[in-house]
Amino acid sequence: MPDVITFGEAMLRLAPPDFERLEQASNLKVSIGGSELTVAAGVARLGLPTGWVSRLPDNALGRMAQNKAREFGVDTRHVVWTKADRMGIYFVEYGASPRASGVLYDRSHSAISHIRPDEVDWGQVFEGARWFHTSGITPALSEDSAAVTHLALRAAKDAGLMVSYDLNYRAKLWSTDKARAIQEPFMEFVDVLITTEEDTQRVFGIEGADYKEVAKELAGRFGLKVVTVTLRGTPSVWRNAWSAFAYAEGRYVEDVTYEIEIVDRLGGGDNYSAGFIYGYITEGVDKGVRLGNAFSALKQTSWSDFNWTTLEEAEKLLQAPMTASLRITR
Repeated sequence: MPDVITFGEAMLRLAPPDFERLEQASNLKVSIGGSELTVAAGVARLGLPTGWVSRLPDNALGRMAQNKAREFGVDTRHVVWTKADRMGIYFVEYGASPRASGVLYDRSHSAISHIRPDEVDWGQVFEGARWFHTSGITPALSEDSAAVTHLALRAAKDAGLMVSYDLNYRAKLWSTDKARAIQEPFMEFVDVLITTEEDTQRVFGIEGADYKEVAKELAGRFGLKVVTVTLRGTPSVWRNAWSAFAYAEGRYVEDVTYEIEIVDRLGGGDNYSAGFIYGYITEGVDKGVRLGNAFSALKQTSWSDFNWTTLEEAEKLLQAPMTASLRITR
């Protein structure tokens, strides 16, 4: 049985090659993306059994998403299939300084946006599981998906699972006011809130002298066990600084800052979540922060939302994060 369950949309990801703009592209690289599936795949890659709940169109594109989940060993038995709806799509246009990369969504009326409360038996889904994860992207898709997200969070707590929630605010999907109104009631079911430097201010209006103060305020306001924040510096599109910390049980857990030569930053936050969840379950919050940070940093050096890093590679980086050899391995 899966230890970790995630819930959310998978999409078709299309990207022009060679830094082309979408307007000029004559071909597109095809892959699968999606926050919660990426988390499930990352946790499975590290070594814990995972399951993913979603709603997919019963066609070749839906099967492509299921196949990608299965490739990483993710259990898909609770995916809901529909012949009536479509696959969500997102386009990624890779930039180079001073032009930022960008994302264009085409996901209105996607299959998961029409999910109904009676389509998922959450009691059955959570049987034998220890952890549930979802994000703020899922309730942003529709009123239906927001209602089912609320139902899933409540059911997870009733079943005694640890619950993590990535705030994951997407301005192209909903306003800050609506994001706050929908998500504040969710927080009573959340144990671990995962967020970024900006999202807590935009969604909850919380500001402080620094992000440590913000994390402490979040934990106090919502009664959270853990608040963990990823920190990204962007001196250029393709060279980033990456770190994370957590506030838990009245103390701060900090880690090193990695200087990353970016290959693909998409999925960076989701793979932090994956590493954090695996580390927390196996060794506690300190390991969660350190492993999540390293696992994500390594992911951003390869293409795809998904992470092809092994646990051995992540552990090796943890042993010598600031002096890791960049000489070729022979």
